[in-house]
Amino acid sequence: MSDVRVIIQRDSEREERVVTTGTTAADLFPGERTIVAARVAGELKDLAYAVADGDEIEPVEISSEDGLNILRHSTAHVMAQAVQELFPEAKLGIGPPIRDGFYYDFDVKEPFTPEDLKRIEKKMQEIQKRGQRFSRRVTNDDDARVELADEPYKLELIGLKGNAANAADGADAEVGAGELTIYDNLDAKTGELCWKDLCRGPHLPTTRNIPAFKLMRSAAAYWRGSEKNPQLQRIYGTAWPSKDELKAHLEFLAEAEKRDHRKLGAELDLFSFPEELGPGLAVFHPKGGVIRKVMEDYSRKRHEDSGYEFVNTPHISKEHLFETSGHLPHYAEGMFPPIEFDGQNYRLKAMNCPMHNLIFKSRGRSYRELPLRLFEFGTVYRYEKSGVVHGLTRSRGFTQDDSHIYCTKEQMAEELDKLLTFVLDLLRDYGLNEFELELSTRDDSDKFIGSDEDWAEATEALRQAAEKQGLPLVPDPGGAAYYGPKISVQAKDAIGRSWQMSTLQVDFNQPKRFGLEYTSADGSKQQPVMLHRALFGSIERFFGVLLEHYAGAFPAWLAPVQAIGIPVGDAHVPYLQEFAEEAKKRGLRVEVDASSDRMQKKIRNAQRSKVPFMVIVGDDDMNAGAVSFRYRDGSQENGIPRDEAIAKLVDVVERRVQV
Repeated sequence: MSDVRVIIQRDSEREERVVTTGTTAADLFPGERTIVAARVAGELKDLAYAVADGDEIEPVEISSEDGLNILRHSTAHVMAQAVQELFPEAKLGIGPPIRDGFYYDFDVKEPFTPEDLKRIEKKMQEIQKRGQRFSRRVTNDDDARVELADEPYKLELIGLKGNAANAADGADAEVGAGELTIYDNLDAKTGELCWKDLCRGPHLPTTRNIPAFKLMRSAAAYWRGSEKNPQLQRIYGTAWPSKDELKAHLEFLAEAEKRDHRKLGAELDLFSFPEELGPGLAVFHPKGGVIRKVMEDYSRKRHEDSGYEFVNTPHISKEHLFETSGHLPHYAEGMFPPIEFDGQNYRLKAMNCPMHNLIFKSRGRSYRELPLRLFEFGTVYRYEKSGVVHGLTRSRGFTQDDSHIYCTKEQMAEELDKLLTFVLDLLRDYGLNEFELELSTRDDSDKFIGSDEDWAEATEALRQAAEKQGLPLVPDPGGAAYYGPKISVQAKDAIGRSWQMSTLQVDFNQPKRFGLEYTSADGSKQQPVMLHRALFGSIERFFGVLLEHYAGAFPAWLAPVQAIGIPVGDAHVPYLQEFAEEAKKRGLRVEVDASSDRMQKKIRNAQRSKVPFMVIVGDDDMNAGAVSFRYRDGSQENGIPRDEAIAKLVDVVERRVQV
């Protein structure tokens, strides 16, 4: 047998090794059970891959991003096999890995029940223990059509081979522009075919390499994401490199479920989504209205202090405005259909920037006015598909805290630096402290408008502003808005989830399209640079994020009720009412529970409502001109003189600290 020279690359270490022909990637890493695949010349390969002379081979650990995807996609195959063993009539859709798990779509007569999922999971465990081998097999379109003649959705994917990105979300896990492959699940002892699926791979060596998994839920999903296509049944699952990691993930999900803003919004009487309004349209109840007002008032004050000017614009406009801005040609699918009257088409406003451009253009502008910072709490309407609407965090009607800054090119760098600092400081004031920045740039797609020179200048200005913050900067190629690059602020919440918050965008294109000009110092007409900035993204979404971040227990400055008076007996009610009136004069939100409930029930009610301070008064407190504080964690501070108690409440609110 001839020798084969390969290079093994581990991080920065390179090792040259001479092996015999027929050596597999698995042979290069004997006993290393955490290695599940190999990357050869940048392409992922199964461990069964026979190495070739000159190959540079990098081991893929199961805990890496690629390793987790391979684990989860392999588990999806096991799930699909289990489904077809239990439901032989089931037709296969697609089953890609997703963040923290996987799914597979099936065409079945009846939706899956929770009992069905238990049976499927048990069958998966049996298949996992059998140790079936995942075996890759190259085929061609004609042979695959014969083999998969009973799988209509697979036949459709074969027909779309080479254009998988447009076939369906996750379809590129099955077909692509290269060769067509099928993965066989083979019996560990006899090599007999147990099951097969159209798939690009790679996969784990055997089903025994799947350490830990669990099925989560089922849901309906349209084939290829279109309501015109058949509705399939999707089963979601999760898989992890160890049972401990699976357990930790399930505990995380349980905590996230407790924090779900939709659940907390109902429990705390903050907002609701009446069916009569339609999906993605919220109404805020009085307590939610208080929180929202406080959020907006504080933001408004900070903007005033930073030189912003407040504007207001209508909710509807002639359609032509959005043709001028470029939104209709590039963003029509995100806008509601036109409304025709007076012989013209009108559109609900999906974004505020075109109207702010009209404000800038309403009269002549001098360089002395720049930078001009316009700010609006502007309500917009976007047509989100019903399947992606999600409470306050993905809705159809929402209010953006939208700013557009018009400046000279010379002012752009300093303005971006100030903008980003302002954004991060304000987010910190609301209790978010862990950030990373994402720089979204253009690619070669036709969706981007404007010159390469403008894009390069705008991108570099954003990069320099981001680097000054000393935060992690993550590239996002192709993720820019159609008119310019952007920085997105990603903030982590109390349980480590990342949320996209503020966005900053540099735009040379809309000023051109609207013919915006200012008179420079030498009397010439110049085009301003336009900076887009949404700090919260939307009030509604930010409200939902904060609600989950604090698990409903807002710090006192944001809490709808900052303190509630709880009398030991009826005789103490007037005293507490006097205390509440004094507190209200200091701008505090204080109520008294004068109901007929017993004191312990009043305390439980206040705890369920997550009120920061319970102000308890009995005979001793009243005789001493004092009150007692009980906190959300059950601790208590007794005998505080009334003036000191009110001063403490004011201090906690003014410093915006959590208690």
